[in-house]
Amino acid sequence: MAGVEINVLMRVPLFAELDKGELALIADAMQERIFAAGEIVTAEGSPADGFYVIDSGDADVTVEGQPRGTMSAGDYFGEIALLMGSERTATIAARSELRCYVLRPGDFRVIVEGDPTIAWKLMQSMAERLS
Repeated sequence: MAGVEINVLMRVPLFAELDKGELALIADAMQERIFAAGEIVTAEGSPADGFYVIDSGDADVTVEGQPRGTMSAGDYFGEIALLMGSERTATIAARSELRCYVLRPGDFRVIVEGDPTIAWKLMQSMAERLS
């Protein structure tokens, strides 16, 4: 199933400044992924494969094998890896069945190259999150 409901993206602070048309472009490019409890979503040190938004379920975050917290609906990860192509800095494992939507780097690039306004708004949101 391709695409995510816009209301899911509206819960993500990274997309707070985007209007509904801009959100629709991103939503249409995202793919649904469902992970079983215990399944690894991303592994620390692995290549970046995309930006994830959690729609439902819970996940555990570990760094160097040490617990660093949990994630749930509305949380997201992978935005830096999406831009930089860097390796994953944490392991994310599904604690329960986890429904996510993922935006692949190539699809993201098409969107931001095609709409500089989206690119600017996302860069501002990412900079705020890093500060």
